[in-house]
Amino acid sequence: MRRHLRLFALYFAQYVKVRLAYKADFFIAFFSSMAATVIAFGFVLVLFTKIPKLQGWSFYEILFLYAFSLVPLGFFNVVSWNLYEFGDIYIIQGQLDRVLLRPVHTLFQVLFERFRIESLQEVVTGLAVIAICRAHLGRVWSALDGAWFVLMIFSAVLIYLSVFLILTSASFWFEDRVGIVPPVFNMLNFGRYPLTIYNTFIQFMLSWIIPFGFASFYPTTHFLGRPDFEMYFHLTPLVAAVFAALAVFVWNQGVRNYSSTGT
Repeated sequence: MRRHLRLFALYFAQYVKVRLAYKADFFIAFFSSMAATVIAFGFVLVLFTKIPKLQGWSFYEILFLYAFSLVPLGFFNVVSWNLYEFGDIYIIQGQLDRVLLRPVHTLFQVLFERFRIESLQEVVTGLAVIAICRAHLGRVWSALDGAWFVLMIFSAVLIYLSVFLILTSASFWFEDRVGIVPPVFNMLNFGRYPLTIYNTFIQFMLSWIIPFGFASFYPTTHFLGRPDFEMYFHLTPLVAAVFAALAVFVWNQGVRNYSSTGT
């Protein structure tokens, strides 16, 4: 663990140096990312100018949910770059050959060879909006709630990584430059609103098939004082662990199935 933490720090520091060598490019990407975040929050604001509540959920409750979803998504986006381009770069172009020659696990290298550091603004923005929502909702957290919050963020990041790692691993069997990641990524928006506004099929899918509900909606219900979902709240770490184990298993099977391009 110590060795891998040191390698991660070296990977990250080196990439930051490279990224900041082109400062204009970095700041353009940063402000573009920030603009997209602001526009997303603007949509929630516009929505609630038309309706006072969304099936019993107030403006600040929805805003809290939306902000919470940004925090794990921001962490995920920092390390997800190679997952989106895995089929093209690592399989079709044969870059996985290089990865296999190193004495470090392939998954570790693929995740941490490149970073989207501008996505850290999503984490900061999400935490800031959460603090504002807490003040407006009058929610007081105990030390235990703070520990739960950290655990839920970690579990949500793990769920996002696991889902997209499973989808990425499909490239080992079905070679395609784009893959099936983009359509599923668009489904993230469904998890940023209360699952109760959707029909039963979508609720089931976002809970047990592609568990984005456990990465956003269910973790927030505890902090918003919604006891009806307490069981799902406590299941979140377990769901994260199960999907993480499944993702690593599928990845390892894919690596065993990989055949070099020979170039």
